[in-house]
Amino acid sequence: MNNLLKGIRVIEGSAFVAAPLCGMTLAQQGAEVIRFDPVQGGLDSNRWPLTEEGRSLYWVGLNKGKRSIAVNTRVPEGQELIANLITAPGEGNGIFLTNFPASGWLGYEALKKRREDLIMMNLFGNPDGSSAVDYTVNCAIGIPFATGPTHGKKTVNPVNHVLPAWDAITGVTAAMGIVGAERLRRMTGEGQFIKLPLSDVAMAMVGNLGLIGEAQVNKEDHYSFGNYLYGAYGREFETKDERYIYVVAITKRQWGALCKSTGLTDRLEMIGPLLNVDLGKEGDRFKARDAISAVLQPWFAERTLAEVTQAFDGTGVCWGPYQTFLQMIENDPRCSTDNPMFSEIEQPGIGSYLVPGSPLEFSNLERMPPTRAPQLGEHTDEVLTQILGLDDPQIGKLRDSGVVAGPIDIHA
Repeated sequence: MNNLLKGIRVIEGSAFVAAPLCGMTLAQQGAEVIRFDPVQGGLDSNRWPLTEEGRSLYWVGLNKGKRSIAVNTRVPEGQELIANLITAPGEGNGIFLTNFPASGWLGYEALKKRREDLIMMNLFGNPDGSSAVDYTVNCAIGIPFATGPTHGKKTVNPVNHVLPAWDAITGVTAAMGIVGAERLRRMTGEGQFIKLPLSDVAMAMVGNLGLIGEAQVNKEDHYSFGNYLYGAYGREFETKDERYIYVVAITKRQWGALCKSTGLTDRLEMIGPLLNVDLGKEGDRFKARDAISAVLQPWFAERTLAEVTQAFDGTGVCWGPYQTFLQMIENDPRCSTDNPMFSEIEQPGIGSYLVPGSPLEFSNLERMPPTRAPQLGEHTDEVLTQILGLDDPQIGKLRDSGVVAGPIDIHA
């Protein structure tokens, strides 16, 4: 984290990926992010992956650098506490991030009555307000039919990728929206209610990549080509020691480096006249992908991964090895403390492990190491004291009545 957004305080009521990621993105740039959850833990407090003791690595991964309060929002006293936190006076306050239903006491109009310049970011599934998650959005935008093994022009065997890409993009987009709205408020004094549907983010990105235009203009669907890179040359190869690598030649320079490094320039140049294509063009390399692969495949099959690495290092070939998660953390210096983005931190209940900070690096700001995720309700008392001005007897009364709690180890 750094201090780029120091002075901004965000109250977060969230679950799952997009909204917590938005809050963490802001926290890693110096914003104070306070997450509120039920006293028994939120909807995502036990989400996989888990440790052997049942503690969620997912939850701590998306909540680094935040403060946590545990509040029973099913009772009026708890609702009043959260509403007061969201609308607390002060220049950097009055920012609310949520993917909960924006209605009732958590609705924009209700909260705006308490603070006119409120900034509220509401993430939800579909523009009509209906429910959706990354996987139900992904299945509807064509991507699963362009993913997985080659199956021709058939709408069969769709493959949903395991990465929640639309959640990830939505989280970062939401962070950008909050920063922009806060900047406008500083200039004009005006608040904002920002609505961000997950499906809109996905469809916007598909459109930005030209896939909507391809379908509409060309009147054709885009189906799977297996691991081939659509529109250029790229595919996987198996090495002699049964490892896999991926090679890409998008630019003319990358293509030339691949030809030269493998020593197969003469053979590859024969493909152009035979198929009436110009391999200097990325689109033509895609058209000739099978012929190119037939020439390259024996070269990789005769070499180990180490030999491929030696042949390609420093040549300008664009390539990378396939790695499992374990192989990545054991062998790849990019996923280690050699990379200043990573640090080994101690997470209560889990232990010490490798944790990433923000991937952003600013030339004139010190890059700070990531900080751990909070325990549930770890900061309940200090938040109620520092922001709402409650004293010990008032907090004690709220604790005795079950309105607030923490810190809590829900796995104890």
